[in-house]
Amino acid sequence: MLKIYHNPRCSKSRAGLQYLQEKGLEPEIRLYLKHEFTEAELADVLMRMAKKPAEIIRTQEKIYKTDFKGKNFTDEEWIKILIEYPNLIQRPIVVNDHRAIFAVPAEKMEEIL
Repeated sequence: MLKIYHNPRCSKSRAGLQYLQEKGLEPEIRLYLKHEFTEAELADVLMRMAKKPAEIIRTQEKIYKTDFKGKNFTDEEWIKILIEYPNLIQRPIVVNDHRAIFAVPAEKMEEIL
């Protein structure tokens, strides 16, 4: 199983998907801005990445700067925030049967292919 959490409007996400396709791989494409994460799904991805929710946040996003910067939240609260505001999640995330990584640069995917 290979899955990419993809945002087609993001150049890094497009590069990641193209990298996989050029290798002849056809991952499951999850458009996570349209089909939101569930709490369990996001928690599973974080566990596979060995990261805390706060470590996958796009801190340059306006909503982060205006609503969340400098505030302390529990991991569970961050998961709820990331589900409500999925554009705050770094991308692309590529998941195999055992691990998940940020695929930036796209060649980083070699670690899990």
